[in-house]
Parts: sequence; C-alpha cells; structure tokens
Amino acid sequence: MEREENCKVENILKPLELTDDDYRKVVDLMQEKMEEGLARSTNDKATIKMFPTYVRAVPNGTESGEFLALDLGGTNFRVLLVSLQGQEVKMESKIFLIPQHIMLGTGVQDLDVKCLAVINDTVGALMSCAHSDRQCAIGLILGTGSNACYIEKLERVEMAEGNEPGPPEMLINTEWGAFGDDGCLDFITTDFDRQVDKHSINAGKQRYEKFVSGMYMGEIARLALEKLRKSGLLFGGEGSYHMATRGRFYTKYVSEIEGDDIDSFKTTKQIFQELEIEKVTEQDCRLVRHTCSLVSRRAAFLASAGLACLLRMMGRPEVTIGVDGSLYRFHPFFHDLMMEKIRTLAPGIRFKLMLSHDGSGKGAALVAAVASRILKEKEENSEKTRDHAKSNPH
Repeated sequence: MEREENCKVENILKPLELTDDDYRKVVDLMQEKMEEGLARSTNDKATIKMFPTYVRAVPNGTESGEFLALDLGGTNFRVLLVSLQGQEVKMESKIFLIPQHIMLGTGVQDLDVKCLAVINDTVGALMSCAHSDRQCAIGLILGTGSNACYIEKLERVEMAEGNEPGPPEMLINTEWGAFGDDGCLDFITTDFDRQVDKHSINAGKQRYEKFVSGMYMGEIARLALEKLRKSGLLFGGEGSYHMATRGRFYTKYVSEIEGDDIDSFKTTKQIFQELEIEKVTEQDCRLVRHTCSLVSRRAAFLASAGLACLLRMMGRPEVTIGVDGSLYRFHPFFHDLMMEKIRTLAPGIRFKLMLSHDGSGKGAALVAAVASRILKEKEENSEKTRDHAKSNPH
C-alpha cells in the first residue's frame, strides 16, 4: 500500500523535477531570445527587450561629492543624501508620504535639480555591490518579482540612441521576466503553472517570472499540495477553506517549512493550524516539506539558468553578482541551491553571489556619482585638448 502511495505522490510531483538537460536548454533558449532583444532588426518581436539603461560604468572608487537619491514608491517617498568620499559612504534619509497634489502636479515646480539618471532596482543592486567589489557585473532581483541587469559591450547594444563618447560598455536592463511569453518554455510548464498563469492579472505574460519569483511560489506549492490531498495522499484527504483559497498559502510559508526542525516540525504544524487543517501527521509534514522543496529548487535552478546565460554571454573569467530581494534574503537554501546549479551550468567561470544593500538609495546615488565623474573627466579631457591646440598652433 505504502509503495503504491509513493508511486502516486511521485506521479503528481514529477513534473516539478527538471533534468540538467532541461536547464541547459533553458540557458540556450534564453541566450537566443536575449540576442534577439539586443539586435535592432529583431527587437520588435523579441520577448526579452534588453533595454539600454545609458549607465556606462560602475564605480571605480574615486567618486566623491554629495548626491540626492530619490526612491519613489506607491505611497512613500524616501529622500537620501548620500556623501561619497572614495570607499566611504555616509547616508541620511527621510521618508515622506506623497500628498495627492504632488502626485497630480506638473513635475516642474521650485527646485532646479539636474536629474542624472532614472534607474530600476536591478541597476541599483549592481551599483551598490560594485562600489565594494569591482568584479560586480550583474544585478539580480529575486523578490516578489524577478529581473536582472548586466554589463554589455556597447557595440552589441544596437537599441541605444545617440553616440555619446564614453566607456565602451553599457548596463542592460534585461526585463527577463517576459522570457517564455512566446511559448518557448511550455516544455517545462506544469498544470500548476498553467493554473497560476490563468488566474493571474497578466495571463500569458511574464512566464519566466512566474516560475522563479516570490509572488507565485506559494501558490504553485498550494496547488501541488491540494492535488495530493484530493488524491487522498495528504491530511487524510481533509482540506480547509484556507487551503482551497487562491493565494492563501504564502511564499513565506515555503521558506518557513523548509527551514523547520525536521524532528519536531513545530513551525509546519503551526502553519497548518493557522490554515485550519485539523489533523497533521509527521508523514504529512515530510510530504509538505518535500513538495515545498521541489518548488523552491526549481525556482532557484531556473534563476540560476538565467545567470548562467548572462555569464556565458559576457565571457568574463570572473564575475560578482549583486543580489537583492526577499526571496533570496529569507529562503534558507536559495543561495546554496543557486551556487550549486550555476557551477553546473556555467563551468569554468568564477563567480560569487553577493547580497546587495540599499540599491534604491546607495545604488541610485552611485549611478549619479559615476555619471558626474564621467562628465568631469570629459570636461577635463576637452580642456586638455584645447590647451594642446593652443600651445601647438599650425
């Protein structure tokens, strides 16, 4: 009987287990789609848009001065004054509620401020890490959503407008969440994924993001657990209103269950008490943990495939990856799982995953500082050229 049950469990959960060949195929497909996004002739139909950020360099440690970083959320506005002196960074910040009249204002009142850059969280994560580690060339967000940016050779960035002199590279905001929107990832898509996508607010869109990000992991796990329960393999077949409710099994539960003590399963039992599941056996706890770990492993390994693709495209011997986001920060094994799979998928490249701190504040200020430094260097160079021309008249 037990053997038969194990067979049934395996049949239900098997689609969540991918092979290394599957992950290698994902790497190849992603590179193909990213190349389409970089090229002007194919960008129009590309799913991964590879947006030029116009950020041309990372900090080199000589940046100095005071910079304002403005972190604009849906309701709050965080203003930071960041003082840079080489490696030293001092920050003061204040948080304001955004009043309605400002939200609806013209955007051109009062202060004459020079806006040096508008960035997203991936660029912030990269810049923040690059300040202390010169090898940092990828910024990754693994939180509610997922995205990555990386440093690309300028000659390959065909969508960049203008011809500003400066460093021969540019940060690319990949917007990789849309990978798979053309159906190319259907070969790894399970019924659980299809249900998540169908009931999402953007059905058919951001398919890769739905595999790897925190917004959907809990729901994928819930659907798998419900299928096991309905098959009489979990909780004695007894469910609850909460477990039958979409979005009620939070991603934080996945992290907490995987981090639980396997001798007592204390946290796991508390979670199911919250979800009003009456009888939870130790065997149930083991199966729940196994299911959650399959969902997490697949997410971590698919994110690793994305990073392996970027490492391969960049062709650098050594790269630091700046990572931020609640999923990466709070899941007990995400870091280790990613280290393991990137090694497999990008052999021969030395890399490390570095937790990024305050990309939206410090990272944004560093973008402004680097832009300011490059501007200063340009002015100094053109001054030297003028002086040289004066002292060497024909």
